Amino acid sequence: MRSRNLRYIFGYLFLIPAISMIPACNSPYTSKKPGYFKMDFPERRYVRFDDPSFPYSFEYPVYAKIMKDSTLFDSAENPYWINVDFPAFNGKIFISYKKIGGTSVYKIKTPDGYRDSVGTNSLDNMVKDSYNLTYKNSVKAYSIDDSLMQTPQGIGGIYFKVGGNVATARQFFLTDSTRNFLRGALYFDATPNEDSLRPVNAFLQEDVKHLINSLEWKKSPQS
Repeated sequence: MRSRNLRYIFGYLFLIPAISMIPACNSPYTSKKPGYFKMDFPERRYVRFDDPSFPYSFEYPVYAKIMKDSTLFDSAENPYWINVDFPAFNGKIFISYKKIGGTSVYKIKTPDGYRDSVGTNSLDNMVKDSYNLTYKNSVKAYSIDDSLMQTPQGIGGIYFKVGGNVATARQFFLTDSTRNFLRGALYFDATPNEDSLRPVNAFLQEDVKHLINSLEWKKSPQS
């Protein structure tokens, strides 16, 4: 816990189908770990997402689609929240964006239930929220590693790698500490199983890193 807190402080300040073996009558029994179908992965090629109305741009794979999930997000309150959808892998990267110093509608708990409240997007609170969202996986995770990163464009942030049977094993946030804050999470719409998801996680992890390293803030972000 102490090392996690130190890393958080440092990062904030500088910102930065199963196969079983059935033995024959007189044959010795040899156990084997469960196996999974081999997957054929597509060739990596990237295109740039560069909507003029968005305050950021990045490169994403040609085998993915950019989508707005209106069932989860109010497009009027969160116009820059999108999903990078991977139909072939039943996965997606949730992308959320907030302007530092701007306002957002937050859910707050009251004795009568939750209600909407308008709050200011402070950097400190958004960093804490990112950590809290990641550590919600701690019940099922056996490890959560966070590492400070800086992209070729000089954008700082934190990259989270979560071990265990969790649906979101790769998460991150990026910020310039003054205006822009973007968070991403690789999510699979499937029963979490670390062993079966490992090949896909490893493949898409490279796409997540490419998105991170190609991210750019627009010079004149929209309000």
